[in-house]
Amino acid sequence: MTDSDDRHSVHSVLRERIVEHAFIGDALRLLWRRRIVDVEVLRSEFDAGGYDLVMSHGAVVRHIQFKVMVAGGRRMGVTASLKLMDKPSGCILWIVVSEDLEFQSFLWFGNAPGQPLPDIRNLKTATHTKANAAGVKLQRPNQRTVPRSAFTPLRS
Repeated sequence: MTDSDDRHSVHSVLRERIVEHAFIGDALRLLWRRRIVDVEVLRSEFDAGGYDLVMSHGAVVRHIQFKVMVAGGRRMGVTASLKLMDKPSGCILWIVVSEDLEFQSFLWFGNAPGQPLPDIRNLKTATHTKANAAGVKLQRPNQRTVPRSAFTPLRS
């Protein structure tokens, strides 16, 4: 078995799926307790539209992009697709977890229901995390880096 640092970096996709499933379960449990049972949850097969999950209740449809970070991480921003601005009520939910994937805190970037994602076109263009053969990290023209300072901390 690898140490926790390797586990989080080598298996980051698995970590994000586990956190996403735990979030969905917790959100549906909270809604159940509030007697809201007519919620739809739709998962994107792949991230072509800039979102991971769609949740809807009545007229409110949220396209959610999940980001996950281990508590104490140094990440100062996350990447987001410009396509997320085209979705109704698009938002980014950045979840901070413990080493054991327990929820620590939530950061939110979005607008009120029915409003699109705030305009991110003028933010810094994102770059690939890995360099090409020449050692250059190429730009990702349809992706922007949303700084941590743009997010709103949520209580729960």
